[in-house]
Amino acid sequence: MNLTSGTEVSDAAQAHDTAADAYLQLDAISVRFPGVLALDSVSFGVRRGEVHGLMGENGAGKSTLLKVLSGVNQAESGSLLLKGVAQKFATTKAAIEAGIAIIYQELHLVPELTVAENLMLGQLPNRFGLLDEKAMVARAIETLDRLGEKIDPATQVKNLSLGQRQMIEIGKALMRDARVIAFDEPTSSLSSREAEQLFKIIRALQAQGRAIIYVTHRMDEVYELCDRVTVFRDGRCIKTFESVDNLGRDELISCMVGRSIADVYGYRPREIGATQLEVKALMGPGLSAPVSFSARRGEIVGFFGLVGAGRSELMKLIYGAVQPSSGQVELNGVPVSFATPRDAVRAGVALCPEDRKREGIVAIASVADNLNISARRHFSLAGFVLNARRERELASDYIDKLSIKTRNAETPIGTLSGGNQQKVILSRWLAECIDVFLMDEPTRGIDVGARAEIYGLLYDLAEAGRTIIVVSSDLSEVIGVADRVLVMKEGRLVGDLPKAQATPDQLIKLALPH
Repeated sequence: MNLTSGTEVSDAAQAHDTAADAYLQLDAISVRFPGVLALDSVSFGVRRGEVHGLMGENGAGKSTLLKVLSGVNQAESGSLLLKGVAQKFATTKAAIEAGIAIIYQELHLVPELTVAENLMLGQLPNRFGLLDEKAMVARAIETLDRLGEKIDPATQVKNLSLGQRQMIEIGKALMRDARVIAFDEPTSSLSSREAEQLFKIIRALQAQGRAIIYVTHRMDEVYELCDRVTVFRDGRCIKTFESVDNLGRDELISCMVGRSIADVYGYRPREIGATQLEVKALMGPGLSAPVSFSARRGEIVGFFGLVGAGRSELMKLIYGAVQPSSGQVELNGVPVSFATPRDAVRAGVALCPEDRKREGIVAIASVADNLNISARRHFSLAGFVLNARRERELASDYIDKLSIKTRNAETPIGTLSGGNQQKVILSRWLAECIDVFLMDEPTRGIDVGARAEIYGLLYDLAEAGRTIIVVSSDLSEVIGVADRVLVMKEGRLVGDLPKAQATPDQLIKLALPH
């Protein structure tokens, strides 16, 4: 993979000499929104040729910092310097022209336009002319080659995988010759293969001497990619660790949330009851062999495996979202058959899906509407007229019970953090008196502090006799919260380990293909 261009070689050669000095430096930056001090005298610097990790809970100030850097938000005090020269970005265009690029978690592409057109967004009138399609395609091919991507420039972006779309965003940064590139939770929706390709690109950018900011909740990625890591908490820069080589996970988490890693998972032993869910030789799309397992009242059963192992597909087969080709599901010893998810919910089985934004919520609808989607049938008038007062009361009740952080029940759920969205989904099912919770990647994209709250809710449900299935790609999570861990590989169940035997080495050994 070759990301260098003629002008970039000399920059990369100078990177070693200037590595000790910050290429980008923010000094005592403060940002205030109505009633909120979002950044409180924050100082943060990135050197050329380094990947600088940025960690912290949701609301810690990471996104606000990126918006100051990109010209979206203006600092009320403090200074921003590039190569020692003070800058003030009044617009995003000014930041882009200064060599700043932000690769946001929500990609800024136009699905109906082609790859070439998306790569040129914001540049066509100035550099190439609206009608110079030949030059546009040539530049697109050159950029895609530098990224190691074999994509037809004429392909509409809506037809690309998420990983390919992210490469197009990076390509936009390369075409603008960005010297500072910030990645905001870039792997939250990528497969392991796509993530590894992204890491290769980031390492290549680092080798050129570009300054990389890497925002993530995933500690494994910090240890794999980052040279230094800075922790934000409550709008303040708490600490910068000058190396990750000898940095303990417990120390890093304590810095982020002010408590130890044991407190984050907070495992609570409890009494386990009789079998509540039994899956017998279930077979269907995504599975390569029949799957059988059981789960008991009060038990938290973890499912671990690599992407593509069949865990999510199994949950959808149990839930009735996909119809099995053979096998049986039993609840409390009674065979059940779910033609639709509605049947499953009415029988006491609910799924919190892996893709929360696409499958779990209606982003533009209110918190109250999302919470009441399923339960409103219980208190509608004459079977079809909504009881607005009862819905408001139910939403308010669960907002209080689960400490959902929202302005009010009418706030669009899409504006809430991932952790609070997940609480709304849980509230939806609590209102339905669910007995079996299928939790697929319940803390994906959620910060450490909010994770601890989600885990606490799961323990509460288990202690009340509910059965909890937790599907997770996070090894620490599945070991930390589960009473028992089942391992899937290539569409089949390959292991069933009690908590005492569910060690990282053993789980990885079972999950990896031979």
